[in-house]
Amino acid sequence: MTANAEQIDYWNGPVGERWAAYQDVLDKALAAISDAALAFAHPNSGERVLDIGCGCGTTTYALAKAVGPSGSVTGADISLPMLKVARGRGVGVNFLQADAATHLFHATHDLVFSRFGVMFFDDPIAAFANIRKALVPNGRIAFVCWRAARENHWASVPIAAAMPLLPPQEPVDPLAPGPFAFADDARLRSILVDAGYHNIRLESLNSTMNMGADLDAAADQALRVGPLARAAAELDDATREKIRGVVRAALAGFATPQGVKPPAACWLVAATP
Repeated sequence: MTANAEQIDYWNGPVGERWAAYQDVLDKALAAISDAALAFAHPNSGERVLDIGCGCGTTTYALAKAVGPSGSVTGADISLPMLKVARGRGVGVNFLQADAATHLFHATHDLVFSRFGVMFFDDPIAAFANIRKALVPNGRIAFVCWRAARENHWASVPIAAAMPLLPPQEPVDPLAPGPFAFADDARLRSILVDAGYHNIRLESLNSTMNMGADLDAAADQALRVGPLARAAAELDDATREKIRGVVRAALAGFATPQGVKPPAACWLVAATP
């Protein structure tokens, strides 16, 4: 089995199709975090940018707007369903189906950016070392990743509420590839050091996830994407409806006039090659 084969299959199957179909909702859910991550990366006019794990291209097109016509942006992702959406959303951006852990990059980019696209590598040290090859000597990498699940109530609250209705769950290895693999800041720093990076900087970002306009939409989102979606994927409709009810109730405390917004806790990370 090739490196990251499980993740490649995962994001090119039903999950990738679902995320592609759900792109508008996810863009709204992540808007505040996306804006903060892009401001942190600070793409400049004329820069050449690589967007790792670009998904449906939202951040890729935002980067293209920032660098302007004198710059260039390439979005890279392993998910063909999401890249199909990305390619249909605009012009002036290149998209590449590639595994960033192994793709043959050339040192032609001023900035490597990623919004939640770098936590899924089987061998993160080797992957980040490979990504470093994409940077010019005075370039930089900037990305956003999740902190611990317990700090991310958009993920932890729904699955905790649904737990009595779920089948027994296998223990999760906190270091395994997955959304919360970089929760430990010391481990994340160590990975980047071992991958050859310097001037490593981590900043805490305390934001929110907009899970929808109301509690029904929020419960629906929890059952479509995230930890609960995976745990409940094979359950019958009746059980899923029960889960929807308990999740709706559990999220009630996060309802605001602007939507259901539980806490979302991230690391903003920057480094140089």
